Amino acid sequence: MKKVIVGYYSRTGNTAKMAEYIAEGIRITGNSADLKKISEIKSEKDLEGYDGFVFGCPTYHRDITAGMKTFLFVAEKANLVGKMGGAFGSYTHSGESANMIYDTMLHVFKMDMVDLGALDLKEQVLETDEGLRACQDYGKAIGEKFN
Repeated sequence: MKKVIVGYYSRTGNTAKMAEYIAEGIRITGNSADLKKISEIKSEKDLEGYDGFVFGCPTYHRDITAGMKTFLFVAEKANLVGKMGGAFGSYTHSGESANMIYDTMLHVFKMDMVDLGALDLKEQVLETDEGLRACQDYGKAIGEKFN
């Protein structure tokens, strides 16, 4: 069994809901998943002991949040080269955050990212069974990457 951290920022609860369903999908594959708000991760030491890393935040003003930017600098210090990764985010208008996080994890951190790319859901879709299933399926794809 592999251990995955799902680190996220959520202002309205939508990205937190995504994180919960992604973690559920990871657990369905027989792996463990810890949910953490990025504000709870104070240093790179808080990322030790994990085999996989999934990070997410909503899009605000066509960008990732300031807190996520700061967090990614902390995560970079953890030397995640070759580790399994995934990225996700919710949005109301433009939806750039998930891809920005994904690209940082792939190109800067040099991680082994899930083949599906980033999971990026419009907030209205998140409220549907289809949206929740998409999150769970993304989590399953991450968990299955270990098999």
